[in-house]
Amino acid sequence: MPHPRVAAIGAMEASSFRIRDGRRLQSIAMEATLELDAQYRAIREEAGLLDRSGRPRITVTGGEAAEFLQGQVTNDVEALEPGAGCYALLLDRKGRIRADMRVLRLAADAFLVDTEPELGEDVLGHLSTYNIGRDAAVTADAEPRSLLSLLGPMAAKLLGGAIPGPEHAHRELFVAGVGCRAVATTAGADLLVPAAGADAVRDRLLAEGAQPVAEDAAEIARVEAGRPRVRREIGLRTMPAEAGLEERAVSFTKGCYIGQEPVARLHYKGRPNRHLRRLRASAPVAAGDPVTADERELGAVGTAVISPAGGPLALAILRREAEPGDEVAVGADATATVEAIEA
Repeated sequence: MPHPRVAAIGAMEASSFRIRDGRRLQSIAMEATLELDAQYRAIREEAGLLDRSGRPRITVTGGEAAEFLQGQVTNDVEALEPGAGCYALLLDRKGRIRADMRVLRLAADAFLVDTEPELGEDVLGHLSTYNIGRDAAVTADAEPRSLLSLLGPMAAKLLGGAIPGPEHAHRELFVAGVGCRAVATTAGADLLVPAAGADAVRDRLLAEGAQPVAEDAAEIARVEAGRPRVRREIGLRTMPAEAGLEERAVSFTKGCYIGQEPVARLHYKGRPNRHLRRLRASAPVAAGDPVTADERELGAVGTAVISPAGGPLALAILRREAEPGDEVAVGADATATVEAIEA
């Protein structure tokens, strides 16, 4: 058994260590918060640069490429001219969302599809199954390319005013002598860059004033904009209307595609039981937290962030009883005001 004085000294040293360790952790947390705040400001006021090279890319080529894709996804890809693109969904036969994607028309017989990292195998597998017997080759993009996202109001200036036009429009341009494909986004522009030239392009953009940002900062901007993500807000049973995606992702004038009938029936004859909502919370909340009113569960948080400008925010697909302006409970301790999201 240790001498009482030795034990007391040991306890004091342990307590001192805990204090020092606690201060160190607090300092690290503060530095992380300040860094995220700076990245957020770059996205909102200047230009942030985010590497999204992990997004899978799929090429669809051949004389029947357009007709084939037209029968698989929700938007009107046949109507696209080379240099244009669109946002589209892949549905199951009950009209529920399996994946979302960006579709770029490169030429009359060539398309480039890109999607979220966790959805690439599903999209590639589906398209590779249904193209049998069609003049439409489906392959993982064989070109080694990086995807660099410029996010913020200064994006156009950094590209010499060369952002192509409306969302998803795209064209070739040169940055630091490297040929890139620039794709317009609502937040700025994406650059598809040959992998061998990615460092040169990145260095040039940073030298011109872009600030490196992380996915966490981009997620804050996404939640503020009310853009849902598959496997975040959008679950296995979500239909396009419930996620607020009909205007962006669904054509009601094109021909048939998988899942069309239930989507059209809900659009013309019904109304969604659930809606995408933003929650402005009284305290930080977390993904998965239940959202309730009068002890009735309305849904669950999909994504939760703390915005330097707006405080704790979240996105959730909630039952239609949760109307804009309502107060709801979130998790164990927080409350939130329900906000509508414009399409």
